Amino acid sequence: MDKLVARAPAKINLTLRVTARRTDGFHELVSLVAFAGTADLLSLEPDQPLALHVDGPMAEAAGPDEDNLVLRAAQAFARLVPGARMGGFRLVKRLPVAAGLGGGSADAAAALRLLARLNGLEGDDPRLFSAAAHCGADVPVCVDPRARLMGGVGERLSAPLELPRLAGVLVNCRVPVPTADVFRALALRAGEDLPGPTHPTDMPQHMGELIALLSALPNDLEPPAKVIAPQIGRVMDLLAAQPEALLVRMSGSGATAFALVKDCHAAAVLARRIAAAQPEWWVRPTILR
Repeated sequence: MDKLVARAPAKINLTLRVTARRTDGFHELVSLVAFAGTADLLSLEPDQPLALHVDGPMAEAAGPDEDNLVLRAAQAFARLVPGARMGGFRLVKRLPVAAGLGGGSADAAAALRLLARLNGLEGDDPRLFSAAAHCGADVPVCVDPRARLMGGVGERLSAPLELPRLAGVLVNCRVPVPTADVFRALALRAGEDLPGPTHPTDMPQHMGELIALLSALPNDLEPPAKVIAPQIGRVMDLLAAQPEALLVRMSGSGATAFALVKDCHAAAVLARRIAAAQPEWWVRPTILR
């Protein structure tokens, strides 16, 4: 069988409400998630020993291969699908690490999709989502990377949402921000709620209406992330000062920020300007789906 290949697109939190911290210590979330055109690339050589090789521009930051979520996902799949065919993985790491883009989660989800194809499983096989949930809160939403509302600790997913076409620019100042540190800085006590606006179940189909809705729904992790990495605030201020920017927000727990703009041309223009001003930053124009 020929090599199998899958893209692992960046996960973008258009909104992120932290509604409470449970008594078991986990945080309850509600987030409108979309996926970018920029992605890692994962391939699978069937029927080889289970292994992972990582290369690409962000490979060094990804850490030891044996700790990668791709292998953890494959091991979870093997436990849930006895006798499953396995193989050797190669990951081309293009997305920044610890960047609020769910890169590791997207990679793990791509591994599960490839193993499902290799073993003849349907994309909605519940064992895929069981394996995904074992690997982390962001992995289930990445198994079928389409816009959705994500809730709970990542286990509650809406049906795919039809959003208007969203163009944007992703900017990462290359400062890693560990998620655990951001939640620690949020400082919610066990059993404590965090009041705030609620998400509607239906999303507007007009871009202007969606931008207005997103403007009223924050990312509650922005304030603590900016304390840990003040550079995030500087990135967001720079984006907000650009004439193309309709909405500026941080994704996930940071440090990647994004600006939504009116179309692909505006995204390209803005990305070129930011990259020229800050050549050491990671800057990508994209479409969010």
